[in-house]
Amino acid sequence: MEKFELVFIPSPGLSHLVATVQTSKLLLDRDARLSITILTMQLPNDTTVDTYTAKISASASPRLAFVPLPIPGDWSPQSKTSLFDLIDNQITNVRDIIDQRRRDIPIAGVVLDMFCLKFIDLAREFAIPAYCFFTSGACTLGLFQYVVSLKFDENKELSEFKNSDSELPVPCFSLPVPAKVLPAVFVDGGPIADVFLNYFKRISETDGIVVNTFYEFESYAIDSMAGKSPRVYPVGPILDLSSQSNEDDAKKWLDNQPEKSVIFLCFGTMGSFGKEQVREIALALENSGCRFLWSLRKPGAMGGRLVVEYEDFGEVLLEGFLDRTKGVGRVIGWAGQVAVLAHKAVGGFVSHCGWNSTMESVWFGVPVATFPLYAEQQLNAFQLVKELEMAEMIRLDYKMDFRGEESPEIVGAGEIEGAIRRLMGAEGDEVRRKVEEMRKKGRAALEEGGSSYKAQTLFIEDVIRNIS
Repeated sequence: MEKFELVFIPSPGLSHLVATVQTSKLLLDRDARLSITILTMQLPNDTTVDTYTAKISASASPRLAFVPLPIPGDWSPQSKTSLFDLIDNQITNVRDIIDQRRRDIPIAGVVLDMFCLKFIDLAREFAIPAYCFFTSGACTLGLFQYVVSLKFDENKELSEFKNSDSELPVPCFSLPVPAKVLPAVFVDGGPIADVFLNYFKRISETDGIVVNTFYEFESYAIDSMAGKSPRVYPVGPILDLSSQSNEDDAKKWLDNQPEKSVIFLCFGTMGSFGKEQVREIALALENSGCRFLWSLRKPGAMGGRLVVEYEDFGEVLLEGFLDRTKGVGRVIGWAGQVAVLAHKAVGGFVSHCGWNSTMESVWFGVPVATFPLYAEQQLNAFQLVKELEMAEMIRLDYKMDFRGEESPEIVGAGEIEGAIRRLMGAEGDEVRRKVEEMRKKGRAALEEGGSSYKAQTLFIEDVIRNIS
C-alpha cells in the first residue's frame, strides 16, 4: 500500500481530543505512508476545541488534518444523555465526510472514541475496519467488559451492587474488586445505565482496541486479555507535555521551595467541591504543616460539572486561612498541571485519579493521595492503592454523580491530613520508590524497542493487513 489514512473521531470537548492528537502524532512518527484526519465535535458556545486545533495545526505534520463537525442547533445540555445525543446528531455529517475522503485516499480504518462507537455502523457501510480508542486504562477496559458480560450474558441487575459490600472477581485484576468502586453510572439504575452499557457492549465489535497505558504498568490486565479478540494495543502513556514550560506565579513560588517538599492539590477540569468540603481540606492542609499548592475552583453550571474561577477565595476558605498559611502554601485557580508535576519542588499529588492525571503522575514520578470524584476514578484509585500499592488513600469510594453533583458525604480533615502526612513523610518511602521505578519504565516503553513503541508498530501493521 502506497499511502493510507486513518479517521479518528473523538468524543465532544477537549479532554479526549487532546489524547487523540497525541496518539495520532505517535502513529504518524511510526509510518511515513500514514495520514490521519480527526473529526472534531464541540459543545455550543465552547471555543476551546477550535482554539486548540488551530494551535496544533500551526505546527503539526501536514499529514495531520482536522475537520470540524457542525454544531447542532437544537442540542440541549440538560439531558443526562446529552453527550450521546450530540454524537448521534453527527451520523449524517460523518457519513458524508468519510464518503468524500475515501475518494481521495484509501481509508484503512476509523478509530472511534469509546463514546462514539455508534459510528461502527458507518464503517461497516463502507466496508472499512473500525477500531476503538480507549482513553482510560486496561483495567478499566477489562472492568467494562466484565460488567457488560454480567448485564447481557448473565442478566444481572447491576443496581444490586449499589452500596454493596460485595467483592467481584474481575479477571483483569489480581485482587477482588469492591462493588463500591464500580462507576456510579453502572449501579445507579435507570435508563442512563442502559445507554452506557449498550455503548460499551459494542467495544467487542471493533477490530482492535488502542489503549492509553503501557504494559509494565498494567501487565496483569493486559496479559488477561492476550489472545482474545479484539486485540488490545497498549500504546501509552499518552501525554500532552506542551504546557510543561509555563511561566507563571505558581512556578515562581515553586522555584523557591525545597525539592519534593510541596504537595499539589488538583481535581481535574470538572473538579470542584462545596464550601463544607473545601473547609475540611483547608483544615487538613493547615494542620499537616506541609507546603502546598492548591488549585481551587468553584462549582458552576450543570450541577458543578462545569467549573468556574473564584473571584475571592475568602468566600469559601476558613477565616484567616490564607494569612496563617502565607509562606507555607499557595491557593490558585486553574493550574497547568503538567508544568506543576514536572517541577522538582513537587513531592506529592492529591488527585481525583482521572486517567490523564494518573499517567502524568507516573510520568513525572509524583506519588498520589487518592480523592476520586466521578466516572471510573474510584476504580483507578483502587488500582493505584490496592492493586499496585503505589499510592496513599484518602478515599477509594467517594463519589459525585454523573453530572458532577456533590456527594452528601463529607471527608473529614483528619482523614485527609493523615494521608498527606503518610505520603510526604517517611511512611511514603516505599510508595515513592515504586512510583519512581514506574516512571523509568513508562519512559522506556515509548523509546524505540520499548513495549509501547512495539504496540504502536503492531497496530499499524495490523491496520494495513486488515485493509488488504
